[in-house]
Amino acid sequence: MSGQERRPTPMAATELTARFFTGLADPTRLRIVEALLERPHTVGEIVTRLGLRQARVSNALICLKWCGYVWYRVSDPRIRDLVALARTVMADHAAQIACCTRLDAGGALLGAGDDAPRSAGA
Repeated sequence: MSGQERRPTPMAATELTARFFTGLADPTRLRIVEALLERPHTVGEIVTRLGLRQARVSNALICLKWCGYVWYRVSDPRIRDLVALARTVMADHAAQIACCTRLDAGGALLGAGDDAPRSAGA
């Protein structure tokens, strides 16, 4: 099988897709992406624009860079389309999303332990 590229298993593909969305799920990272969709910005410009500490902006940019989303500008033009589509879908479901009791304000699942597999005797 040398020379052939391995395809991810369905579960691996699902986990990778979830990880992709997690990269954009953080409000700070998404705000940075939105700013960079307008035009390239330096770290200092992002700090000033968003009113955040430089360390927070730098850490978010590192995450976004390693995931392939940005590097002082949006690296992949499809990100613009993805953010626009997400806003359209979100607008259609805004009331439900705002009232959701399963996610915290940062988008993390509350009570994640509830989904743990249970033994047959439990």
